[in-house]
Amino acid sequence: MSERQAAVTRTTAETDIELTLVLDGDGEATVETGIGFFDHMLESFAAHGLFDLTVRCDGDLEIDDHHTIEDVGLVLGEALDDALGDRRGIRRFADRQVPMDEAVAEVVLDISGRPFFAFDGEFSQERVGEFTSVLARHFVRSIATQAGLTLHASVEGQNAHHEIEALFKALAKTLDDATRLDERRTDTPSTKGEL
Repeated sequence: MSERQAAVTRTTAETDIELTLVLDGDGEATVETGIGFFDHMLESFAAHGLFDLTVRCDGDLEIDDHHTIEDVGLVLGEALDDALGDRRGIRRFADRQVPMDEAVAEVVLDISGRPFFAFDGEFSQERVGEFTSVLARHFVRSIATQAGLTLHASVEGQNAHHEIEALFKALAKTLDDATRLDERRTDTPSTKGEL
């Protein structure tokens, strides 16, 4: 695909995924994972990051939701890495706090090429619909690992739906900020000359 967009497919014994990502999009999403709340979160991610996103995942939901959520995160991270190319001209660093009612999430990231993930907080309920709450943390870590991000995230609140949704929105806004092109920069934002 052309610059700043990517298409990735991944087929394993656990999941079959097709995903496209356009960084400079309009926030349009078409998502089918078989997990209603996860679809809603991915649609929110696209809308708030102004990414165009399509995801089709056929996963082993008869076992549980783990493989679907983890593998979509891995594929999304790979697509993000591909779409960024040599990272020339990007802002690289960003941070955002996003509230949702009583909950607040924060994401701080560096598109560093060095995968690192830290998370602070707990989710107030074990599940939201068919979505296991702790897998939100796992999803974000999967993206960071595959895309080569240094990413610190935190959540607090009293309602897991709000905590997870704030996390997805904070991730979207932070990625939008960090991947945005800086008109003053034509090189890769590193003293090493590459990321």
